[in-house]
Amino acid sequence: MSVRRFLPAAGVVCALALTAPALAGPGDLRAGHAAAADRHHPGASSGRDPGTGALPIPQALRGPTTTSGTVSWPVAPGVTYTRWERNDARGPVRVHLLSVNPAEPGVQLDYAGPARVRRTARVVDLLARDAAVAGVNGDFYDIGHTGAPLGLGRDRQRGLLHGRQSGWNAAFYLDAAGVPQIGEITLTTRMAQHPRLPITNLNSPFVRPGGIGVYTRRWGRAAGYEVTDGRRTHVRAVQVRGGVVRSTSTTLTHGRPVRGTLLVGRGEGARQLRRLQPGDPVTLTHALDPDPQVAITGSTILVDEGVIQVTADRVQHPRTAVGIDRDTGEVLIVVVDGRSKASRGATLAELADLMIDLGADEALNLDGGGSSTMVATKPGGSPAVRNHPSDGFQRSVANALEVTWTDPS
Repeated sequence: MSVRRFLPAAGVVCALALTAPALAGPGDLRAGHAAAADRHHPGASSGRDPGTGALPIPQALRGPTTTSGTVSWPVAPGVTYTRWERNDARGPVRVHLLSVNPAEPGVQLDYAGPARVRRTARVVDLLARDAAVAGVNGDFYDIGHTGAPLGLGRDRQRGLLHGRQSGWNAAFYLDAAGVPQIGEITLTTRMAQHPRLPITNLNSPFVRPGGIGVYTRRWGRAAGYEVTDGRRTHVRAVQVRGGVVRSTSTTLTHGRPVRGTLLVGRGEGARQLRRLQPGDPVTLTHALDPDPQVAITGSTILVDEGVIQVTADRVQHPRTAVGIDRDTGEVLIVVVDGRSKASRGATLAELADLMIDLGADEALNLDGGGSSTMVATKPGGSPAVRNHPSDGFQRSVANALEVTWTDPS
């Protein structure tokens, strides 16, 4: 189904109202550490706002969804911005859409982020770094703590910036041929001298219990015990510079710029790092499977091969999502406004329904809530925020999915 066929017509009835399953934290977190689990695996928004309850109206009683107020303009060749309002028995919803044809000469999709992984910035400022014509907020991030994104990020120019071995790996990416894909990406980090070391994280906001985190200059300033969930025992830091261990310590420093490479171990990972002594050589390699040109992760795959993968239909939030229409080759980037009288937001099931209505065969949920921000350029104008962020202002976020256009002539 094409986007253009969907927009003028009435929408499609939302999915069945089902109780949302609780999102579990990482399996290696012990019972009673609910706060840490919420930080590591937020359900809907980095801000952890509880959202608003959706009216539990059975599908048969919801009636048709109507659409109105469609506004659209070309952002660049192959890139179109569209806005419209939907209304159903649950209330009004405002939707913003970027339709991107990555095959159009001059159009590129890319990861946008600050100079350091720990920093945050407004979406409009992240996009300005690359003179992007449009984009949206990206991955969930460690708001209020390190500020770093939870998952994996690969920039077209800068390469791999951050990632996890497992636990937050559902990604939108461009494969080796530049074709848009949605699926799991696995990060493997190895130390040539000790290939069995349990290295689990790269420039990540926390080190997995029992694992080892790698921090490089791209991380920024050392975050101390924030990366160990405040744990001060059974931890170890190893400083590597010039490919050689310079120091090893059971104390984690805070606020100093990472120079060279910093290894941080927890539990068994800390015990394993005791094998490294000053003067020992260290060679680290990173591998991604698959190996993408560009990648950015999100929390949940909404649609896979045309089939909805979520049932959560009770809590509404502002939402951001990205999908792929295999029929047209278009990438569909969506923001749903929320937490206002003009737009109530969407449940995950409604968001998945919307992506299918637009023609998406695969779709991924990105960070929502106050982070949801869409920027697009008007003809003859400059990039500006087109939705209504629910905080009342642009939130500083960890990264973004951007669209750039360069005149191919």
